[in-house]
Amino acid sequence: MPTHVFPTLVVLLFTAACTRPADDRAQQDLTVGQAEAGGIRVAVRDGLAVVRALDESKLVLWGSAPVFDVDVTVGDDTGRSLRLEVWNALLDTAVTASDPAVTVVDEPAELATRRAFRLELPSGTSHLRVAPPDAGAHVPLRFAVMSDVQEAIARVGDIYARVNAEAGVRFLFGAGDLTQRGHDDQLARFEDELRALDVPYFTTLGNHELGENPPRYHSWYGRGNFQFGFQGVTFTLLDSASATIDPIVYDWLDGWLARGLGSVHIVAMHIPPLDPTGVRNGAFASRAEAAKLLGLLASSGVDLTLYGHVHSFYAFENAGIPAYISGGGGALPERFDDMGRHFLVVDADAEQGIRGVRVVRVD
Repeated sequence: MPTHVFPTLVVLLFTAACTRPADDRAQQDLTVGQAEAGGIRVAVRDGLAVVRALDESKLVLWGSAPVFDVDVTVGDDTGRSLRLEVWNALLDTAVTASDPAVTVVDEPAELATRRAFRLELPSGTSHLRVAPPDAGAHVPLRFAVMSDVQEAIARVGDIYARVNAEAGVRFLFGAGDLTQRGHDDQLARFEDELRALDVPYFTTLGNHELGENPPRYHSWYGRGNFQFGFQGVTFTLLDSASATIDPIVYDWLDGWLARGLGSVHIVAMHIPPLDPTGVRNGAFASRAEAAKLLGLLASSGVDLTLYGHVHSFYAFENAGIPAYISGGGGALPERFDDMGRHFLVVDADAEQGIRGVRVVRVD
């Protein structure tokens, strides 16, 4: 082999790897919600929940959305009694089954964001729906938004207390950077602190979750790229933690944008496509890609975009879409802007659109 070929090959391989820094995470998304153990197979549709534990008598799911569907297959002929625990759930979450042979009985759970059920399952596959009774109602929806906790994890409890005090908030919504480096101990600490929150927290990941390769985030909290609907509002979360969106995700996004047509559609991601002030490197690595993505969102009628990454608050427009950066979870704040820890409260309505966004300062 000529001596110049090997260095050239290395450069080409390195360049190929760098052009798709989020590819592995997109592939990880496809594995979320799939598990098999103890003669039971579980498949969460669209990966909207993580299988935290599974054996012959117990299934524990961490919900990434307020509504999701689960297929549970029992391999033996006699059926199975199974305790189902749904963590990170709305207080009024219920489980319903499409098969009348399945029985569901509520059981006690230890936290406001956990629900437990006793399932009597026949052999074969049972389809379960996990959702509160009003999931499909077109009624006013209020939710909070918070991102960028990072090293302030020990202080996040007072933010959760303020969220709990906001009347009518159904869930907390986030755009990543929950931890400093995304190690298992940090992800576990984040979950421990969530015990103080009375509503579930649905979020994607940020660049600070990338401290492990592959990231541990998916095993704890689920997909980085996903979509769910609730009360007539469509929510799409994208993994922009590497300052880009992976090409696979653009394929998914085409379908998600089509699904969101005709409804109120909110899109969130960690790093914003464009920096609203232009004084920092808080944007996509490629302005061409930023323009491409924003063009897709605008042409598909997206109503609101939400971002983190920048540790402050900005209200602006991108491609004519109302946009908010809210990085007020406690990570090192920007200097001289008089904006400390905070979260947003968003009022949305399936019939009237985005009715209001306001900032709640915690300190």
